[in-house]
Amino acid sequence: MAGTDDLLSPDEIEALIQAARADSPAPGPARAAGSDLLDAGEIEALMQGKAPPPRQQAPARPRAASAAESSLHQAESQLAAAMSHSGSRGIPAELGSPSPFNFQDFTANSGAAAEAFPLSALQDVELDLRIELGRTELLIDEVLKLREGSVVPLDKLAGDPVDILVNGQLIARGEVLVLNDNFCVRVAEILTPDA
Repeated sequence: MAGTDDLLSPDEIEALIQAARADSPAPGPARAAGSDLLDAGEIEALMQGKAPPPRQQAPARPRAASAAESSLHQAESQLAAAMSHSGSRGIPAELGSPSPFNFQDFTANSGAAAEAFPLSALQDVELDLRIELGRTELLIDEVLKLREGSVVPLDKLAGDPVDILVNGQLIARGEVLVLNDNFCVRVAEILTPDA
């Protein structure tokens, strides 16, 4: 470290990790008393407000990273203290006692809502109805080459049903007809929305 900078460089961090791995005991349920980290059993005991089980004695380790280990040990002890206090305190009295939330019953009012807004109230609402013969994808270059008389192939064959869309939502399919020299579509299939 250079100057008064308290931060560790990535190389120093890696060296500390390697030193900790070399000094740590073999993994297993028994832990050494000199180890600063809490295992799962100790954390569980602290969360339940119990004293953690005693640790086994281990040979002293070299103190290469005493500042980092000291900070880690301090953070663990503060966490353990916070967890032990929160388990014993419970819910503060000023918040009151907990009770389940009661949801409003909407089934009782469903008949009244249907009577208040009959379907005939929507008869004057305008919808956008589109008949889609087919689709295609063109490159910008191909669009720029379009001229009067150009033919654009679509993804549907002659005689295939066309899509009927209301406000962009596919609701039906139909057949193209000619009636009095006008194109028209006869609805062949009403599609039900997927629930």
